[in-house]
Amino acid sequence: MNQPASRPTARQDAEVARPGRRRILASLGALPAGAVLASAGAAAAAPGGKWKGKGNTTHGDFRLGVENLLEPETLETLRDARVGLITNPTGTDRELRSTIDLLVEAEDAGGFTMAALFGPEHGVRGAEPAGGSVGDYIDEKTGLPVRSLYGATQKPTPEMIADVDVLIFDIQDIGTRFYTYIWTMYYAMEAAGENGKRFLVLDRPNPLGADIEGFVLEPELSSFVGLREIPQTHGLTVGELAQLFNGEFLDGAVTLEVIAMSGYDADDPAAADLPWVLPSPNIPTPDTAVVYAGTGLIESLNISEGRGTTTPFLWFGAPFITESQVAAIIAELQAAELPGVLYRPMSATPISSKHAGEFCGGLQLHVTDPVAYEPVRTGIHVLAALLRTVEEVDWREGEDCRTEEDVCWIDKLSGTKRTRAMLEAGDSPEAIVAAWEREAQRFFATTQSYRLY
Repeated sequence: MNQPASRPTARQDAEVARPGRRRILASLGALPAGAVLASAGAAAAAPGGKWKGKGNTTHGDFRLGVENLLEPETLETLRDARVGLITNPTGTDRELRSTIDLLVEAEDAGGFTMAALFGPEHGVRGAEPAGGSVGDYIDEKTGLPVRSLYGATQKPTPEMIADVDVLIFDIQDIGTRFYTYIWTMYYAMEAAGENGKRFLVLDRPNPLGADIEGFVLEPELSSFVGLREIPQTHGLTVGELAQLFNGEFLDGAVTLEVIAMSGYDADDPAAADLPWVLPSPNIPTPDTAVVYAGTGLIESLNISEGRGTTTPFLWFGAPFITESQVAAIIAELQAAELPGVLYRPMSATPISSKHAGEFCGGLQLHVTDPVAYEPVRTGIHVLAALLRTVEEVDWREGEDCRTEEDVCWIDKLSGTKRTRAMLEAGDSPEAIVAAWEREAQRFFATTQSYRLY
């Protein structure tokens, strides 16, 4: 499925002359109804269309939302409430004490009752693989009922939350539209609004910071890997995202409270210096979280995205990729001068998922500067290089992904059929990036009234 090379775009030529990583956003053009724009000094953009949030906002020592909730005056807001907690292993304080345990221990002091736990994909304790079935059960440690929000029931039913007054959400997101935890939150918020329940979000850092990349989801491609109209990287914390969901999509129907972090810098989330708890089995390291928004697109191809290896999403390959093709792909990526990343040839044999048990040629990404790295832009360059260089590379659906009417995994992941159409037409990766920039600008403007940091 080789694609013809295309000529550099005017945008690529302009990149050369653009000084530095950031530039002040002078104008956003025509804005959508209801959009709120921050001052020009708070708005900046990076080459490749990464629209920046306010950033550089610190308020003393860093504290997580859960840690601020446990302050006596804040905990008092739960008095007399029956609490349901939506969480997974990432729900901890800085000392890695589980939010489940912290809330159970705080019941007497706060005068509330823990009523139930709710588990997203991979479960409350995180033991299930991607797409694995998660059923209802009793949590062995606490004796609390655990109700599944993945699989047959993604939105809490009235019966599931009948014995709950307040739903609390405490899960580490990784800033990517097709990471399902934010849609668990969305459905739970929707259910809370419909059933008169309070919804409380314990805020956490976004590993991608405030950067925005990618097309805004087209509604006809809505699925659990992209439910509502946000870009591929949304640049918001889960608390900010909950406020946006409530304001833009749920008509303010949710009684929403966000327990914000203290001392958080949206432009440097790593400064929080938190121990990394893998949010799902194939996001084992912070570097994986940084690249996933882009290399996750490789799921749409017939090559391995690294599942079943020790470097998921940092490595990709297939049995039919040769050493010379790897060298050609690396040369093309190096020529693109993408910031914050290096490449090296690497072979691997996945033990599960695509090409399990087969020796695969491929390459590994090494993130050298997470702040400068542009995951979606890099991911588009990777897809384009693979399609141009390796004849056998194809969409994972094969013959079932050939027409505009087909709905392919690349369409759902990228949120549009334009990505597939442009790649197949041989358009340059930078042309694809340029195509989403105006959408990113508009979304950036819309987010300003919902940002907390």
